[in-house]
Amino acid sequence: MITRIKVDPRICEGKPTIRGMRITVDFVLKLLGDGYTAEEIVSEYPELEKEDVYQAAKYGAWLASEKTIPGA
Repeated sequence: MITRIKVDPRICEGKPTIRGMRITVDFVLKLLGDGYTAEEIVSEYPELEKEDVYQAAKYGAWLASEKTIPGA
């Protein structure tokens, strides 16, 4: 269950955020993609918890599992 990801049109233009903070899921995913570990991300951004990072990854995986139709 993904409980830490919030979407609010008043925060970060409606992008999914971590617990309604101004830290977006895509930002956390980019850090992971750049090779940062959950521990390093939490160390750099102490307002985050490791579970926030894990849920951002889970949310990204859920989005990526959606079927897409080329050319639609």
